[in-house]
Amino acid sequence: MTSRIRRIITVLLLATGTATSLLAAEAPVVPRMTAPIAVDQKTARSLLVTPVVPEYPLVAKINYIQGKVFLQVLVSRAGTVRSAHVVKGDPILATSALKAIRQWRYRPFLTASGPTEFQSDVQVKFSLQGRKLKAVPPNPGQFLSRQVRLPEVLEKPVVTRPALPVRLRVLVNEEGRVVDAELISGQPSTFAEACQIVDRWKFRPARWGNIAIPWYVEVNVPGGASFLSSVGPEADGR
Repeated sequence: MTSRIRRIITVLLLATGTATSLLAAEAPVVPRMTAPIAVDQKTARSLLVTPVVPEYPLVAKINYIQGKVFLQVLVSRAGTVRSAHVVKGDPILATSALKAIRQWRYRPFLTASGPTEFQSDVQVKFSLQGRKLKAVPPNPGQFLSRQVRLPEVLEKPVVTRPALPVRLRVLVNEEGRVVDAELISGQPSTFAEACQIVDRWKFRPARWGNIAIPWYVEVNVPGGASFLSSVGPEADGR
């Protein structure tokens, strides 16, 4: 449509009060952002095209640690895993599961409006099938936990605290990095900010003897003004 013809049509339509509707019809359509859709596990599995198998950690094998890790995943419109969170599971197995699942790829979840983000539950099973398990202690997880030296906070860089204090349970991997977090107490609105803060903290990882291993630990993120970096153990085990 040429500019001259457009002007003529606009003048004619203004007389009838319909110019607005015509011009609006030619305006570009802006896609509306929607919340991710909850998808059941069966449907999510049918979309999975690249399932990276988690490695069975040697420390877990030696200590007869097995069982399921329960997670929640958020998948982008392109099929990549945007985030993964451990709901329940042994810390050593959970860290391995997280590392693998964050590499998973899905086919896009299609709706009437096109590809859409979705969230779903995932279960990863670690089993010691084929091994002689007669010598397994009654509660191998508890037996191992009594031998573990918990993670410790070594350094907190200068940051701005959230407005209110927050308590988190974080999963610290064998390199001393936080790979997952869960809100224990505090305002949910400050959770994301608190996660960004502890992600910058330096931890001494948990140890089983001389071996660094992943483990859970609870930490406090105080609310208020900025604070200087500090050194020393300031974490509580669970």
